[in-house]
Amino acid sequence: MLTRRHIRVKVMQVIYALALSREGSLETQQKFLNQSIAQTFTLYLLILALFRELHQLAEEQVKKGSRKYVKTEVETTPLRLSENRVLRQISDNAKLGESLEKRKLRQWYLNEEYVKILLREILQSDLYRDYANKPSGYQEDREFLVAIFKEIIAPNEKIYEFLEDEGITWVDDLPLVNTYLLKQFRKVKPDSPEAYFLPPLLKNREDMDFAIELLKKTLLRGEELEAEIEGKTPNWDKERIAELDAILLKMAIAELLYFPSIPERVTINEYLEIAKEYSTPKSSIFINGVLDKLTRDYKASGRLKKSGRGLL
Repeated sequence: MLTRRHIRVKVMQVIYALALSREGSLETQQKFLNQSIAQTFTLYLLILALFRELHQLAEEQVKKGSRKYVKTEVETTPLRLSENRVLRQISDNAKLGESLEKRKLRQWYLNEEYVKILLREILQSDLYRDYANKPSGYQEDREFLVAIFKEIIAPNEKIYEFLEDEGITWVDDLPLVNTYLLKQFRKVKPDSPEAYFLPPLLKNREDMDFAIELLKKTLLRGEELEAEIEGKTPNWDKERIAELDAILLKMAIAELLYFPSIPERVTINEYLEIAKEYSTPKSSIFINGVLDKLTRDYKASGRLKKSGRGLL
């Protein structure tokens, strides 16, 4: 689920938090990094739990014969939603239920008003009216689920604010999790196993090792890395350069010098993209210029030692 870029962002966030607080041991920062990475999967599960609650609430309304959402229009009652095959797959997924119970993720049950708001918006939407009048089939159910997630659930400001309050790092995780969920919904099949909705958080153990090593190298060699930057920026002034830019530069230099299996072009491209998203408008230009100079010098002096196929 997590890409190397997202892992780099997680490390950046930990180092930035440390820079602001000016306190905390390396061990403490490693624990925070582990928790931050684990919380991404918790967010993923929580959004899936929202779909379970939506389905269950729709079923309850059907059983009660209630039409309180839009009483005058039969086609906007929850019946078709309660029959959605993909929603039922999620709702009946025993493994998913066990994971939610294990982590005590009962936020939507305890805050049912959010589920009711979403259900009301879905039932009153043109998307649902069109869906209710279409032939019933798995493909139609899947397409509808993708549509309401993209147009109603993911952009919902109340849900966004609720998740922002629940998890300190979830604002940055949400785009990644939403994109991943969309891919999952688009590819799910009637015979997909229960484990389909419980993917591994990391591709392999090497990803976690990479995260910890990048954090360690950047923090423990901080002064050395700053000296590298100073040598390539004659007007180097810590007070004038954005804190985030300095962190990204140090992380990138650490990768260039201490991670031989990662090609230099991958490192540079990754940090330029992160800078574009998280720092100032001119940050990527500044970072690109510094890293380009450093890379050429490292190659000329033999300090840039790269091997292997590279890790993205």
